[in-house]
Amino acid sequence: MSAVTLTEVSKSYGSVEVLRNINLDIEKGELVVFVGPSGCGKSTLLRMIAGLEKISGGTLEIGGARMNEVPPAQRGIAMVFQSYALYPHMTVRDNMAFGMKIAKRPKGEIDKAVENAARILQLTPYLDRLPKALSGGQRQRVAIGRAIVRDPKVFLFDEPLSNLDAALRVATRIEIAQLKDNMPESTMIYVTHDQVEAMTLASRIVVLHGGDIEQVGTPLELYERPANVFVARFIGSPAMNMFPARVTAAGPDGTTVEIEGGGAVAVPIPGRAEDVGSVVKLGVRPEDLTLTDGPALYSGEISIVEALGETTLLYFTPEGGADPIIAKLPGIHRLGRGQTARLSADPAKLHLFDAEEKSYLYR
Repeated sequence: MSAVTLTEVSKSYGSVEVLRNINLDIEKGELVVFVGPSGCGKSTLLRMIAGLEKISGGTLEIGGARMNEVPPAQRGIAMVFQSYALYPHMTVRDNMAFGMKIAKRPKGEIDKAVENAARILQLTPYLDRLPKALSGGQRQRVAIGRAIVRDPKVFLFDEPLSNLDAALRVATRIEIAQLKDNMPESTMIYVTHDQVEAMTLASRIVVLHGGDIEQVGTPLELYERPANVFVARFIGSPAMNMFPARVTAAGPDGTTVEIEGGGAVAVPIPGRAEDVGSVVKLGVRPEDLTLTDGPALYSGEISIVEALGETTLLYFTPEGGADPIIAKLPGIHRLGRGQTARLSADPAKLHLFDAEEKSYLYR
């Protein structure tokens, strides 16, 4: 039985449709991450699961029971928000215990739950401190601890790291990963706009765009086999490069395309005879491009160089106002603006998308 099941779920505000026909099964023990651009509906979907937003259509089930009309407090969920929302006059212990006290749970049960959560989150030395005496990362751990003591069926995280600075965000992300390892039976749903969080934390990622699910899969599935151009460019940083091209030959052993303004490239992705002559997009990730003195996938004048030490980013500006081409090269390269560079890539790392921007791999 799935921990959470969404069947044809939709959400509308009057005539504005925010989410359409969402179908998703989340298994017990998974950490599923919702990602997508601002306004795609990921936080709205999380709030519908929590019961903070009414479901306009479809069915939500938690643990096999329909939850559409069940109040939030009775759904067996616990939510961690962007804001810590801690009571400033209460100690860490009292903040974590507050919900259980309101529910009139026995003192022994409360103490045991708080001590267990503090141990998991490494908060035991801070139980008698006030929130003002804690760092931002420690405060967020207290907020997570407040959720843990409730022993919920499902944990919901709504961008819990967005208010932290870069260093704390990395440290707390690692702590959440460790928390999941310490609670392997717990089901977690996590909303973020940060793809690094999604790639490092998720069992599976759900990519949302314009109210629809674009693709669901493991982080590496989405990185290596994106279903369409949107997912290909959303997952990965910098975004995947796209070259306009036309199919010149296609068959079960591969597809040959001619890049606009460039040469022919043989891609080991099966094609169909009817593809010949069609307009496609050839995708290649910046980190899969390499410098070459031989045949080039792309050749151009460098417009910007970003020397980061561990990597060097080269930006090229194609004619016609298209998106810049970016190469992400390992290490330090003594290249400057205005120089010409030739780039190639392993054919096995290339991606093909048809005129509707769907991947050839999913046709």
